[in-house]
Amino acid sequence: MARKRKTSPLEDMLDLVSLMPWWAGVAIAAIGYVVLHRMAAPVHVTAVQPGQVGNLITQTVFTSFASIGQYLVPLVGLVGAAMSLVRRKQRTTLVTDVAQAQSASALDGMSWREFEMLVGEAYRLQGYRVTETGGGGADGGIDLALTKGSEKFLVQCKQWKAYKVGVDVVRELYGVMAAKGATGGFVVTSGRFTDDAKAFAEGRNVQLVDGPKLFSMIKQAKLSLTATAQQPASKPTMAQSKAVIEPICPQCGSSMVKRTARKGGNAGGEFWGCSKFPTCKGVRQLG
Repeated sequence: MARKRKTSPLEDMLDLVSLMPWWAGVAIAAIGYVVLHRMAAPVHVTAVQPGQVGNLITQTVFTSFASIGQYLVPLVGLVGAAMSLVRRKQRTTLVTDVAQAQSASALDGMSWREFEMLVGEAYRLQGYRVTETGGGGADGGIDLALTKGSEKFLVQCKQWKAYKVGVDVVRELYGVMAAKGATGGFVVTSGRFTDDAKAFAEGRNVQLVDGPKLFSMIKQAKLSLTATAQQPASKPTMAQSKAVIEPICPQCGSSMVKRTARKGGNAGGEFWGCSKFPTCKGVRQLG
């Protein structure tokens, strides 16, 4: 399915912000308003000196743009943040629906955008930090950038059901990986790969993920996540009523209590004394 063409710079900005975490959009809105509001302060001119007309015109134009931007930038930031939250919910719903499906055919009815979000969430569940690049353009059609530790991986998503993914796609990804210094790469499709594509990827740091493999990967990741969430928390150790188990008096068999010697060579030292003292004078040393 062809990707949606951008119709305006504003749409590009919204799409860019929506790819960020929602809090980044809110931060852009707040900082943008504060900075541009200060820049939008009107210019007070008492007299224009010769040679200052050009600077005055530039400053006036800049102030005019800032006056518009102080409202436009926060709007873009907040709308983009809302879109980011919606997409996050969509990704979670997509993974849940696929994990509950009976076969990989659940991938077939998705749009390219839904498929891309699903793939990104599948790798998030495996511990990768995922950045959506939007595909196309100068990045060689890379849809996702994954990072784990210091390693970077590139992902191309192909929502192709009518025919198999060929070797040209795999070769293209491999070239972009080399140019960007990526550790490895993934080509993910809802369908299958040609034999030539499989042969090219063999022995290289490119993994081919077809529909059944993606389906299995999502189900396993979701089951692992569910099992972790349902695992009972370790029971807190019951506090003992007493820090140390009380010994038994060697003379009468009664319980003993900790006492402090007041006289003699052990004055100030602690020892176990019979709880029936002075009737019973049984003692034990601590330790």
